[in-house]
Amino acid sequence: MFFASFLIGLREGLEAALIIGILVAFAKKENRTEAIRPLGWGVAIAVALSLLLGALFTFGSQKLSFESQEIIGGGMSLLAVAMITWMVFWLLKLGANLKNEIEESAHKALKGERFALSMALIAFVSVGREGIETTLLLWGWALQPAALIGALVGIIISVFLGYLAYRGLVRLNLRTFFTWTVGFLVIVAAGILAYGIHDLQEARILPGPFSGAPITPTDFRTGEVLVGFFTQIPYWGAAYPFGWAFDLQDTISPDSALATFLKGTIGFTPMMTWLEVTAWALYLLFVFPAFLRRARAKASTCTKCEHKFS
Repeated sequence: MFFASFLIGLREGLEAALIIGILVAFAKKENRTEAIRPLGWGVAIAVALSLLLGALFTFGSQKLSFESQEIIGGGMSLLAVAMITWMVFWLLKLGANLKNEIEESAHKALKGERFALSMALIAFVSVGREGIETTLLLWGWALQPAALIGALVGIIISVFLGYLAYRGLVRLNLRTFFTWTVGFLVIVAAGILAYGIHDLQEARILPGPFSGAPITPTDFRTGEVLVGFFTQIPYWGAAYPFGWAFDLQDTISPDSALATFLKGTIGFTPMMTWLEVTAWALYLLFVFPAFLRRARAKASTCTKCEHKFS
């Protein structure tokens, strides 16, 4: 989970840092340095609200029943997947035009009577959006120390890189950065989708091994939920779609470092339901090829997409 949360913190944090750097550079270029302090307040309020939202989701849900927690967790996971999917194609469309988009908003604010307040609002909305996205993406791992440390390290490094970019000490190829990190987030999103399906099955919103309903495929002799596809006669294929896809717990311990790494990167757990596996596979089948097509089309029209603050 450390690696996955690290990349999430790095990607979201760097985008926010770049946006703030662009706004500060614009204010200085226009000799409107009085807007920098309100801009900082906008960032601080956005960060505080994101942390408050994360704490509310994490600790507030603990007072609910198990089923309610799973319903909220599953719903939040599906919302996170929807946000990731939207973000993937938005970033591919935006790409290296990030600076132009932000400066266009800043130019509109410059024409208004309350320039400083408008800049603070732009900073608040931009950072708040990244903060909410990060909260949703990491909410399922909120109580995992490795995930929290990974996200924190990623955010710290992103702030440092953003500062270096603002000072002109590094040049960032945004197209390459966004393409690689967004491609990884597509894979992470498939795992979050599977995780959300699992939560909704545990809450008995979706049918599965936990419901105990007649639709759940079981061995008529032992009452155990069927596992796999090519099982013994007369159960061939009967485990699909509401039974277990596989059970590898004897091979990969759920508490092992390998299981933790696989869950945090590709969403794999040693024991998964058929609905989880199906949702995971269908998401990657449709979204990842679309991502590759958009990325290649963008690359063919942009031979050198570098960004430098000026």
